[in-house]
Amino acid sequence: MGLLDDLEQEAQRRKAGVDDQDRAKQEREAAYRTQLEPGMTALYEYLLKLTQNLSFIKPKKSFRFPLAGYGDMVLQVEHEYDLKIQNQPASKEIKLSFPCPIATDECPNIEVLGTTKVKTVAGAFQRYHIGGVTVTKKDANGEVLAATVRARGRIVLAATFAADAESGVVRMQFNNFDQLGGQQTKTVTAEQFNEALYDEIGRYVAREPNNLFREALPDDYRKQLRTKVQQEEMKRRWESQMAQRQRDELAEMERQQGFAGKLTKVVDQVKAGSLFDKLRGLVKKDK
Repeated sequence: MGLLDDLEQEAQRRKAGVDDQDRAKQEREAAYRTQLEPGMTALYEYLLKLTQNLSFIKPKKSFRFPLAGYGDMVLQVEHEYDLKIQNQPASKEIKLSFPCPIATDECPNIEVLGTTKVKTVAGAFQRYHIGGVTVTKKDANGEVLAATVRARGRIVLAATFAADAESGVVRMQFNNFDQLGGQQTKTVTAEQFNEALYDEIGRYVAREPNNLFREALPDDYRKQLRTKVQQEEMKRRWESQMAQRQRDELAEMERQQGFAGKLTKVVDQVKAGSLFDKLRGLVKKDK
């Protein structure tokens, strides 16, 4: 094969690669126009109705966030929601946030002793913009030696949903929903972005039981897990049967040994009786 042939083949490969990239880009743009763009509008309308109903009903919701060096911080949902949507020619973004006041009366009221421990707890409170650290003792140099701590303030929960034509997917991000300062993210395709997903998002936002971050397992993998569970069950059943058989055999052996022992004792008694009879006979002869 000559140099020209090599160059022509390389040019064809590169052209095919460019064609594939162009085709994939067109597919992502089409998915955005036909599914993601109207889907984002539908999600916004869903969240708008959801937050309006929650604001009217005001269901009592509280949850706990553990904080190192302090304990469980109790928060309550106030149902004051801020929902916004931003529209661009090739992208959409939805932002939802709502404050959760700290239920101070239900939070621990503790005394922290030692400069290092006080700084650790106070630093954590400052990092999350939480109040409630009161200094009660300092040394001659002004170093804090002790403080009483009881959390107060509020934590803001925030969710962002972003879709664009370039990526062809929806990126979701949740802050402070599952842990203080924590961030949960999830990316879904155009095919996954549907009413069932809106409902899972709504349940997650409303702090109701949901499967938003429970990934669906592929059918082949689910079948493998089911087969493995069945095999483990068969193994446990077989081991249980073998253990029961061993117990039965052991009990039978003990029973047989007990019978043999009794039989030996009887034989010994019979033998002893016969010997006694012989001795008695000898005594009679001597007389």
